[in-house]
Amino acid sequence: MNKYFSVSLLLTGILSLTACNESEQLDVEDVSIPRGYALSAGTSTGFYNSSVAYDQAARWLSGTYASRFNVGDRLYDNVKTSNENGHGGGLGPVYAGYSCGSCHRNAGRTEPTYWTSFKQGSDDGSGPYGFTASLIYITRKNGTFFPNYGRVIHDQAIYGVRPEGKLKVKIDSMTYSFPDGEKYTLCVPKWSITEWYADSISPDDLFCTVRVPLRHVGMGQMMALDPNEIEALARKSNYPEWGISGRCNYINERGKLQLGLSGNKAQHADLTVELGFSSDMGMTNSRYPEEICEGQRQMEEGSMMGLAYDMLDVSAEDMEDVDLYMQSLSVPGRRNVNNADVQAGEQLFYQAGCHLCHVTTLHTKPRGTTLLMGTELPWLGSQTIHPYSDFLLHDMGSEIMGVGLNDNFVSGLARGNEWRTTPLWGVGLQKKVNGHTYFLHDGRARNFIEAIMWHGGEGEASKNKFKNMSKKERDQLVQFLNSL
Repeated sequence: MNKYFSVSLLLTGILSLTACNESEQLDVEDVSIPRGYALSAGTSTGFYNSSVAYDQAARWLSGTYASRFNVGDRLYDNVKTSNENGHGGGLGPVYAGYSCGSCHRNAGRTEPTYWTSFKQGSDDGSGPYGFTASLIYITRKNGTFFPNYGRVIHDQAIYGVRPEGKLKVKIDSMTYSFPDGEKYTLCVPKWSITEWYADSISPDDLFCTVRVPLRHVGMGQMMALDPNEIEALARKSNYPEWGISGRCNYINERGKLQLGLSGNKAQHADLTVELGFSSDMGMTNSRYPEEICEGQRQMEEGSMMGLAYDMLDVSAEDMEDVDLYMQSLSVPGRRNVNNADVQAGEQLFYQAGCHLCHVTTLHTKPRGTTLLMGTELPWLGSQTIHPYSDFLLHDMGSEIMGVGLNDNFVSGLARGNEWRTTPLWGVGLQKKVNGHTYFLHDGRARNFIEAIMWHGGEGEASKNKFKNMSKKERDQLVQFLNSL
């Protein structure tokens, strides 16, 4: 089956039959729970259950848009090279990934290499690692950046140029017990940087945080969200009995103050296509025309090798095609919704108050979205969607095992202990798409149970509800998450 355009009559029938289930709602604490095969993303819902479930075109794509989707898909996946005169050239001179797909395999989350090394028994945790499939953020302890490095350590480089540094990690772990005796383990990665290209930075003056890639599920719907609805959620998402109070992040982008939606801390107002090409792959473009290592020794070393830095590596048209590809991907519909344990787990999800941050139902703006160069996608407009997120910032706590989820990295208005609620749609397919179940910003949680038990701060009350469930109930809630 052609993954981009084929939609069978059977699927069309399913969509038409199940759309009526949107009206079949069950109210729990005045919050609507979608019943049955509710369309996760309206007309962009897809019903694929395979390793490419995240990497399918929405069924409304046709004509020129479908052709551009294919172009964007290739640009997203194709390996870039340092040969500026060849197709796909312009990589480096330093970089973090060699393509979008290198960190977002199948539009999902490439398995973080620090875990694969441990899993295979081939590393004692001392590192350093080669390609990490992650972004490594660093700041001074006072929150400022290091002039020779910037905000991200680029741990890869083209031939003849030194990477800015290499990541090392040691993993500590402690085992705990639920009240019924079942054990679980929480792992704490402790990061450090070695092989600095310039002056070494003292650990006493360094905050280092690692971000594993996000799933690129529902990007178009996220960009089409009605900002008034998100801001209204922030005004009313105050639940003192649960210790919850979400808030918006606002950032200055493209010369104006905007509502942040994307990224771990809602620190961007768009999908960062241009920033990704620049910072992640070292490819200059119209928004970021300077090399990311401008002023560093790498520039001198590259010039000595005869590399030219006086042309843009990727065109604005190509970047808009990548933007179109990401916004036109379908969102996996739910599975196994008639399973009794899944249904019981759904009720427990609400009883634990998870829905107060992982909000079930949101809506998109009437006119949809506008891409980087002005192309409009009206098909994303006026949709009822079920992302299981409020896209707001929440305090996730600072101290568990002396570390917690506070990474000390400020993004816009977001403090180190604040994180955007992760959308859960498609999360149950991550194992099938990417071969792993590592969750949270740095992949420290190896499964759903560990991810839940890492919740602190505003998630503390819900975590304790889950902690005090029976083993059967905990398993049912996990089965519900696997159905999303």
